[in-house]
Amino acid sequence: MPRKIIELIRELEMENFMNRGGKGSDRNFIHKSGVRVTLSGNLSDDAKPYQEREVNRKIQESQK
Repeated sequence: MPRKIIELIRELEMENFMNRGGKGSDRNFIHKSGVRVTLSGNLSDDAKPYQEREVNRKIQESQK
């Protein structure tokens, strides 16, 4: 079962990504290392597989 968008946001916030806002259902996150990621969708929507992969990849990038 796919995770929800809100779970991906929680995971990003736990890794010190800051929400920089966005337009509509888009949310832009930035890490102090300069890594950026954009999530789209309502909080209760299921995350798409590519969104889960991107969040995991960006978290790994920020830890380098």
